[in-house]
Amino acid sequence: MATDWARIARRRVLAITVDHGLNPDSASWNRLCEAEARRLGADWVLRRWEGDKPSTGLPAGARRARHALIADAARDAGARVVLFGHTADDVVEGDWMRERGSTLGRLREWSPSPAWPEGRGLMLLRPMLSERREALRDSLRARGAGWIDDPGNTRFERGRARQALAALIADAPEAVWGDGSYRSEASLSAPRLADCFAPRASTPLPLGEGFEGGDDLSATILCAAGHDRLPRSDRLDALLDRLARSHPFTATLAGARIEATGHRLLILREAGEFRRRPPVPLPLTPDRPAVWDGRYEITTSEPGWSVVPALGRLAALSDADRAVAARSPAAARGALPVLIRDGDPRPVLAWRNARVLALAPRRLKLAQWAFSGETTQERDLVSPVHGETLPPDLF
Repeated sequence: MATDWARIARRRVLAITVDHGLNPDSASWNRLCEAEARRLGADWVLRRWEGDKPSTGLPAGARRARHALIADAARDAGARVVLFGHTADDVVEGDWMRERGSTLGRLREWSPSPAWPEGRGLMLLRPMLSERREALRDSLRARGAGWIDDPGNTRFERGRARQALAALIADAPEAVWGDGSYRSEASLSAPRLADCFAPRASTPLPLGEGFEGGDDLSATILCAAGHDRLPRSDRLDALLDRLARSHPFTATLAGARIEATGHRLLILREAGEFRRRPPVPLPLTPDRPAVWDGRYEITTSEPGWSVVPALGRLAALSDADRAVAARSPAAARGALPVLIRDGDPRPVLAWRNARVLALAPRRLKLAQWAFSGETTQERDLVSPVHGETLPPDLF
């Protein structure tokens, strides 16, 4: 379906196969995927999950590795959107698993890549999310095409979910699907790809619109802290309760600092983390972007520079740099990136000698689109956001 659309839109399609190294048949599966992709006119690339595999939590570990490998392949290809073939069955299975304690995220038609920082600026699109799995198989049968049923899907919780739901659907399908919860099979001939890729004028959502419940707060904490480890649900609920009471307070959660004062909420990186766990300086290679602390992409044109947090180094900055740092909230200044150089004891703000892109605002913007239900556009993924600055003295 993607290559049918791409021929009309004159777009390149790259098919990515991830080999997790968990099945003895994976080599033959890789060959089948390559042959089918090239037959349909797509390019093809293989990525392998190398190294030791976790002894526990294998599905979650494989999922994290898979998304990181996919994100790297997409970045190498210059792509900003990855298509996935998730179906309505996957959505219901995920709901079943979460009801039993799984931390699996909810599937959305549009969502930011969960891999961080590999997936920065990358969106996932699931145009088949309201189709049944069997409808896709019927479509393949009509084309004379086959598919692979991975036996690994039956070994873990996903397999238990499928078996339980299959029995429930056989007895009472309305209990699972309700009324009109998925599109008819006839719609399979025209997936809604063009709507997502066609240029159009758009206005970015203002900060805060489209968010409700804990999803928005959790996403904002992740963006501020610069990692992908969701805060514990009990601590997130406790924080939401404190916010609901509208009393001023300061708290820390999952590497972020939360300051609530009246009607103002400030969420930023907890600089004290750097004191408790001092990071190793990040060396910079000239003209090669490097992600520091999951929050900034930094590129310098000169050799010898490394990135460290400003915590403990603010007093050593020049007067001009201290004046710039003073524009940030006091609690945020220690988490700013500064550059140090061998043989030079004086640090400089990273903006002074490098090109700095602030990743948190863009990451949050993409999350807003996903949570609000707005369908973003491919062109929106490259629009500038506050925090990405060219003048060195403004950020």
